[in-house]
Amino acid sequence: MSDVRVLVADDQPLIRAGLRVLLETEDGYAVAAEAADGAEAVRRARETRPDVVLMDVRMPGTDGLDALEAITADPLLAGTRVIVLTTFDLDEYVYRALRGGASGFLLKDTDPVSLLRAVELVHAGEALLAPSVTRRLITEFARNGPAAPRPAERLAVLTAREREVLEYVGRGRTNGEIAAALVISPATARTHVGRLLTKLDARDRVQLVVIAHETGLVGR
Repeated sequence: MSDVRVLVADDQPLIRAGLRVLLETEDGYAVAAEAADGAEAVRRARETRPDVVLMDVRMPGTDGLDALEAITADPLLAGTRVIVLTTFDLDEYVYRALRGGASGFLLKDTDPVSLLRAVELVHAGEALLAPSVTRRLITEFARNGPAAPRPAERLAVLTAREREVLEYVGRGRTNGEIAAALVISPATARTHVGRLLTKLDARDRVQLVVIAHETGLVGR
């Protein structure tokens, strides 16, 4: 299998250098490019089309959230997933990042093994919803999201079982946890999640979390 190609976007050279060393000394990973601000991250993403972007939030000029939205809105980068790097576990920009299409979150003090695992999971189409920090981020999103949720009629296209699965996804459950809770196979759980992505026109699993909260399927 080919290496997972990662773009590292951070305004601190020391952090970029550390991430490069970590990724390039492990089998299966490669650094596609580096960027010191959001505008450069978008430009380098379009040039190199990485599999995953590690995106800092606070950068000079174009910040990481603007860059995130530009990348996820670009049809040429439909295969690129973005992991947002945060300094605090309750970042004030969490909701915007979720809506903008982030596939996960990492704290900058994340240990190397967890970071590599995160890149692997996101590249495989999963989302960082199981770790405790991300559960707290989802809770904060649910508490501070928009006052008016999207109409629940959006869920009318779903079967009863798909609504059940969406509720579990909205609560941050993995496919394995969903399978155990509903007494189905992990493969069946993956199939249901895939159908949810198609029916709800969601980019990835994190956007399903947003929909579950905005439609009121997961209570606040």
